[in-house]
Amino acid sequence: MAGLLAGSDIQMCTHAIGDSANKVILQVYANVLKGRNDKRWRIEHAQVVDSVDRRWFADYSIVPSVQPTHATSDMYWAEARLGEKRVKSAYIFKELLNLTGWLPLGTDFPVEHIDPLRTFYAAVARKDTAGYPAGGFQMENALTRPEALKGMTLWAAKGSFEEDEKAAWP
Repeated sequence: MAGLLAGSDIQMCTHAIGDSANKVILQVYANVLKGRNDKRWRIEHAQVVDSVDRRWFADYSIVPSVQPTHATSDMYWAEARLGEKRVKSAYIFKELLNLTGWLPLGTDFPVEHIDPLRTFYAAVARKDTAGYPAGGFQMENALTRPEALKGMTLWAAKGSFEEDEKAAWP
């Protein structure tokens, strides 16, 4: 399917939760995209990505799309399921932003709450609605307020080629 879509104007978007799924989709995309481009092929839930695979986002202009509340709803069990080493490859929002220069954010409703303030708070404070944990979860990957706002508005619109149709923010 990716090979067929590569020669068209149709945007490919794949859900890939977990480092193994992200690796497979990044490889599939890279094999047909052949370098940097403006196709904006997207991976939804790019939330657990092995460090050796992250470069493909930048090298092939693949858009990582994340849902910040997953970090704060998963943080209670993520290390137990992923292990101490792999959990460090999880919820790396700031790193993905630095790789690509932009990062669409979403709520993942109805799996997560639809309230955009929860998305914003999870992206910036990296805490649940009760304020846990006190210092935030993996704060090295927290986004700034302007980054989170852009991720929820302009970058989310750009992720589906709608930036000219939505209100632009410099």
